[in-house]
Amino acid sequence: MLHEPTQIKLYSMKFNGMAEAYDEQRAQPRSAELPFDERFGLLVERQWLWRENRALATRPAHARLKQPACIEDLDFSPARRLKRSLIDQLSPCDWVQHHQNIIITSPTGCGKTFVACALAHKACREGHRAIYFYAPKLFRALSNATADGSLTPLLKKIAEVQVLVVDDWGSVKAVNANVGSS
Repeated sequence: MLHEPTQIKLYSMKFNGMAEAYDEQRAQPRSAELPFDERFGLLVERQWLWRENRALATRPAHARLKQPACIEDLDFSPARRLKRSLIDQLSPCDWVQHHQNIIITSPTGCGKTFVACALAHKACREGHRAIYFYAPKLFRALSNATADGSLTPLLKKIAEVQVLVVDDWGSVKAVNANVGSS
């Protein structure tokens, strides 16, 4: 079999990791000494790692988190009153698998957004999909989608993720809907 057509087919099937490993095996004459099953296993392993690394890089990007926060960067100083034990409990992301919600409350400026983004980023690293919304923009988008008939795609986009971060839920002043005559 010719090398070039094989490479073209591997790349066209998006087996980039396998194609790279195939090139490396061809460049190392000693790899020909390995049994077929072992060589093939190395190619498959490389493809699997390539896909995992690609997903690991794209999940946080698709989440569009407001801040590039990581659990490891959280500040547990006494002034923050953030409990390390609670974050350690949430860090494995079991709450995602059990379909549990997290509500973060604290006065303005205490770092709720950073904590939420850090938890969402950790969930992405654990293999879950996440998405970030600023509440007023989400509500506007839902209202506009209802008006223009595009609500179904928006709801589908939201339903496809396991972690939905809605930030600044209560920060917008309620509109006074006083109906009646004066």
